[in-house]
Amino acid sequence: MSSQPPIGQYGSAIRAAPGVPVIRNVNWGGLRTLYIKEVRRFFKVHLQTIWAPAITTLLFLIVFTVATGAKRPVEVGGAVLPFADFIAPGLIISQGMMGPAFANASFSLLVGKIQGTIVDYLQPPLSTGELLAALVGGAMTRAFIVGAICWLAMALYPGVHVFPRHPGAILWFGFLGAMFLSLLGVLTSIWAEKFDHAAAVTNFVIAPLSLLSGTFYSVDRLAPAFRAFSHANPFFYIISGFRYGFVGTADSPVLVGSLVIFAIDVALAALCYALLRRGWKLKS
Repeated sequence: MSSQPPIGQYGSAIRAAPGVPVIRNVNWGGLRTLYIKEVRRFFKVHLQTIWAPAITTLLFLIVFTVATGAKRPVEVGGAVLPFADFIAPGLIISQGMMGPAFANASFSLLVGKIQGTIVDYLQPPLSTGELLAALVGGAMTRAFIVGAICWLAMALYPGVHVFPRHPGAILWFGFLGAMFLSLLGVLTSIWAEKFDHAAAVTNFVIAPLSLLSGTFYSVDRLAPAFRAFSHANPFFYIISGFRYGFVGTADSPVLVGSLVIFAIDVALAALCYALLRRGWKLKS
């Protein structure tokens, strides 16, 4: 007996009954497709999205260790570190990972709104959580690729020691930092209406917080007012925890920093989820 349905019944064989969802749990196929799309998008222009931030990060290292003659050691948490060993981890996470993560996430929905292709994100059978996960996952993938390139280059750079002492801390704070900027990028992409808006967030929020986060100096040497500002900066906890993974010491309690950034990531994820679900500035 043939296993094929009778002629005229093909539609009923592939369509579910009215009101019964075809995809009942996670749409893994759609989630994977959108994630691959996001990854392929930045790989198509890899000179700009991967190699450019990696080279810029290495130039920061060269300028601060060679061109300026900054050779003095830095005291962190009671330990004295060579200056190059001190700034290298901060450059990897702040310039090499968090910057690219924000740039990638802040571009996706924004370019869709500007070009009128936002329906490519909203129309597929993806839940709000699946859409957010794919956007954040693509941005974090770019962050870890650029970060790995920077780490390998610094490992080969003379006079710089970036051998991991606590790999778990490196991965954890790298994950938290990349997610933080990815979610902030998605939030910016939802809010922004033109590229100038995204650039304003980069220039007036991301860049100042990154430069004033203790990447190039120890916050213990600052005046009390500036030290208090640094401790209110979430970038400080990310960089301090990430540096701890390489040098074994930190400017702040690692557990406290981990909890602070984790709480911020959860809050940002909830906000992005609510705005995407509502379709704020996405659905006309």
